[in-house]
Amino acid sequence: MNLPLEGLRVLEFTHAVMGPCCGLLLADMGAEVIHIEPPGGDHTRRLQGFGTGYFSMYSRNKKSLAVNLKSEEGKTIIYELAKEADILVENFGPGTIDRLGFGYEKMKEINDRLIYCSLKGFLNGPYEKRHAMDEVVQMMGGLAYMTGRPGDPIRAGTSIIDITGGMFGYIGIIQALYEREKTGKGKFVKAALFETCAFLMGQHMAYSSQVNHAVPPMPARISAWSIYRIFDTKDEDKIFIGIISEKHWERFCTVFGWQEWLGDERLASNNGRIQEREWFLPLLEERIKQFTKAEIVEKCDEAHIPFAPISRPEDLFEDQQLNEGQSLLNVSMPNGKNIKLPKFPIEYGDTEVQKRMDPPEIGEHTKDILQELGVNNERIAEFRNKGIIQ
Repeated sequence: MNLPLEGLRVLEFTHAVMGPCCGLLLADMGAEVIHIEPPGGDHTRRLQGFGTGYFSMYSRNKKSLAVNLKSEEGKTIIYELAKEADILVENFGPGTIDRLGFGYEKMKEINDRLIYCSLKGFLNGPYEKRHAMDEVVQMMGGLAYMTGRPGDPIRAGTSIIDITGGMFGYIGIIQALYEREKTGKGKFVKAALFETCAFLMGQHMAYSSQVNHAVPPMPARISAWSIYRIFDTKDEDKIFIGIISEKHWERFCTVFGWQEWLGDERLASNNGRIQEREWFLPLLEERIKQFTKAEIVEKCDEAHIPFAPISRPEDLFEDQQLNEGQSLLNVSMPNGKNIKLPKFPIEYGDTEVQKRMDPPEIGEHTKDILQELGVNNERIAEFRNKGIIQ
């Protein structure tokens, strides 16, 4: 498949989203990712509610090694694997991986070429021993404030900090791989939820330094663009329209048949339309509502202006761009369904990113991995009978 990370072995000590997302990016790009979970299975497999999709989304193209990390035999298995591993990814709670005996200093002794990526709630500092979750840092990092209406902070509609934090971990790993080519040595890489959230808030922090008032949440902001909002449609649906240039404005008015606005000096510029928003936007809303969603989509497409129907997650399964652009991969789900999920969202030369393996069953690859280490079948059966492996 000509995958760029083919030949690299990754030991993944992870759960939930941040760590598994980092591992998924490595796996999709060709690395052999071994997800190390307890004999009873990663608890992420059993999450309900909004956690139902975590394991299925972030576990394709990975192997499962189910082993008791607290047993001496289990530790020995990991140490043997670490001798030939290239990358280790972990996102256990503060201090957990060290107590288990797999901290960076220990693993570096075993393999000084190992790139060790630790994904935590916080980087070094006063908070680093705290436990954190995606929603926790959305609250303390300003994202929930910016997403909700005034006085009503709301978390974003996906695990955006977990996912972005995992991406920063991936970036750090790729940097360390490049450096290892020059030095021959591994590296400790750490990414964290809170600092990731702060990075995403950087543009608003910069904005706050330029004004003498508090930064308003997104729903209460005055947009930089005169038309940049959701509109109601004739058939009781909704659609987003954005006009971000004067060419957009001209084509918008022409296609909808509102040429009189093109001759109105008050609306001749983006800033002018913002100044006239008190009367202009309510009138625009009234006019847009005379059309169905399908009619608006057709006109906006004809005018080549930014627009978007308001989609739900399930709508993406049949999205024309995702399907015809081959941005979805078929994945088998725990309930037996075959569905399409998003793949690594970049084009990378002529590399075809594909699903090589479905999310694994608990310990699906344990026997194969142990056999590679030279453990015979009798010993494997003994480990299984003792509950050391699954």
